[in-house]
Amino acid sequence: MKLLGSIASPFTRKVRIVLAEKKIEYEFELDNPWEPDNKVLPLNPLNQLPVLVLDDGSTLFDSRVIVEFLDNVSPISRLIPSTNRERIEVKRWEALADGLLDAGVLVRREFQRADNERSAAWIERQLRKIHDSLAGMERELGVKPWCAGNNYTLADICVGCALGWLGFRFPEIDWRAGHPNLARELDKLSERASFADTVPQA
Repeated sequence: MKLLGSIASPFTRKVRIVLAEKKIEYEFELDNPWEPDNKVLPLNPLNQLPVLVLDDGSTLFDSRVIVEFLDNVSPISRLIPSTNRERIEVKRWEALADGLLDAGVLVRREFQRADNERSAAWIERQLRKIHDSLAGMERELGVKPWCAGNNYTLADICVGCALGWLGFRFPEIDWRAGHPNLARELDKLSERASFADTVPQA
């Protein structure tokens, strides 16, 4: 299998962590969908990363689709529970973490526009989503050792990727100060090799 992605992308990082946890070998190829000669568009009509190219040449895109596929490729380190209630709990955490990231990406894109084209109201709306998501995750995690259930799951991976990216792209948001449970979670996850080996970079 081959994964096309970006070192800075939290969605690519999510997939790379799952691949590492599942001990699945793959080729990693860097690409940038914003470049005119990118290799992404022929593989993903949405022109977004990450993209997983399977051995038969078919492709999967959207990190949520990719990680669910990968979790079923190998029985090693199951990350998504099989029972419906537990599975939905994990996927709910994934939706919340990915939603935080989506809002953060929109803020970054807005700041890349010319000053006279930016919408302060739009930026404020997306920042509110980030802060509300952090508050919701902090509250739901509480003092539990893991986000969902009693074991490390995809939920923890998604939250760790979201928090890591937030610190990387928005260091001015001091989320640790008001969210000690999330800070504890990220510190614990950072000790895992799969997280340490995939730290986002510019």
